[in-house]
Amino acid sequence: MLQSTNPAPVHPWRAEAGATFALAWPLILTNLAQHGLNTVDVVLLGWLDAEALAAGALAHSLYFAVMIFGIGLVTATAPMMAQELGARRHSVRDIRRTVRQGCWIAVAFSIPAWLVLWNGEALLLLFGQERGLAAQAGAYLRILQWGLLPFLIYLVLRSYVAALGRPGFALAVCAAALPVNAVLAWGLIFGRLGLPRLGLIGAGLATAIVCCLMAVGLALLILRDRRMRRYRLFGRFWRADPVRFMRLLRLGIPIGATLAFEVTIFNAAALVMGTLSTAELAAHTIALQIAALSFMVPMGLGQAVTIRVGHAVGRGDPAGVARAGWTAFTLGTGFMTFMALVMVAVPGALVGAFLDATNPANAPVIGYALTFLMFAALFQVADGAQAVGAGMLRGLGDTRVPMLYAALGYWGVGAPLGVALAYGTALRGSGVWIGLASGLAVVAVLMLVRWTRRTDLGLVERRLVTA
Repeated sequence: MLQSTNPAPVHPWRAEAGATFALAWPLILTNLAQHGLNTVDVVLLGWLDAEALAAGALAHSLYFAVMIFGIGLVTATAPMMAQELGARRHSVRDIRRTVRQGCWIAVAFSIPAWLVLWNGEALLLLFGQERGLAAQAGAYLRILQWGLLPFLIYLVLRSYVAALGRPGFALAVCAAALPVNAVLAWGLIFGRLGLPRLGLIGAGLATAIVCCLMAVGLALLILRDRRMRRYRLFGRFWRADPVRFMRLLRLGIPIGATLAFEVTIFNAAALVMGTLSTAELAAHTIALQIAALSFMVPMGLGQAVTIRVGHAVGRGDPAGVARAGWTAFTLGTGFMTFMALVMVAVPGALVGAFLDATNPANAPVIGYALTFLMFAALFQVADGAQAVGAGMLRGLGDTRVPMLYAALGYWGVGAPLGVALAYGTALRGSGVWIGLASGLAVVAVLMLVRWTRRTDLGLVERRLVTA
């Protein structure tokens, strides 16, 4: 008797895990490469001196507080395109409209953002920072800010290629940008390769240049690819589309606010550290960089699950919605559990990558960094859970209630607790980290509860209208 040559059917959950991983790993590596741009600057500034490192940390705190809202605005393009492609696999016109208006939003946001960043020194002084550090940070921001618009456009294009199942394009661009940024920053900071020695300002100039190259590079790859070129993204680019623009704003403003609530609590933590001591601020920066590196994985999974859930919503598949969400959630929390164990096991090796342990002048910073890293290990699982949970809900088009959860958890619980422990007890910087961990835990629980109630709330049946 002839045996069937048909392959054995793949279990739906296993198939979902494979699809999620295939989409997520290029996004994770892209996030790591993007984070690497900042990490390289931090490492090089640490080699320059502790004061430059502290000033760079202050500048980045303000820069990301502004930029993260813009990132949220343009992130709205991802669930909108995902749901459209889930409903109509070969949709072209609506995808093009979403990409174009995402770029319009990037421009509209960047203009006022530039005005804020141009006055960064005055804002930092208003927040009680040391005058010398504020001056250095302000000069750095006036150069770094010009990379904001091209970076946001790069993110719109990254959402586009990811929604089409081609996230490797964005990865290729970002991977190429990383060594360029490292060499250019090294040359401009220390005056190597025939470049002027600009110190802290050199790091900002290198990053701004590389952001421009990333946007241009990804646009060129899209134009050269036969499948993606048929969307004609850049034809009649300046044609107004107020209906799509406003839909993206309605979806993107809550996403931007959610991200801003999260990032600004970390930025506020840096500002508090700056009022405690320069050593604690530098140590906080190092511990946060290490924690942020591990966060790139659940962040990438959150981006991937937004697309996977969006596709399932678009095709009207509630079971697919559930599989997509829980698969990414399991992967994200599992990885962060592993990273927490790594931070506990080898903290000295991790901190040693940022500062020379043989230099006695670095001893206070290293001591604080080792302590802060233990607290960072404590909130790894919660951080991963809230990142993936937010992505799951975005795939449903659910952004307003998660925004309220973020406000409550980060600023209703985490910030007041951290400030009270920092100034009202002997914990100082450790108290700040306890507050951060508490806020993340509250948000993670609230996001997860809302996801489990998605059917009762009627979220699965919702689809973003793109007509």
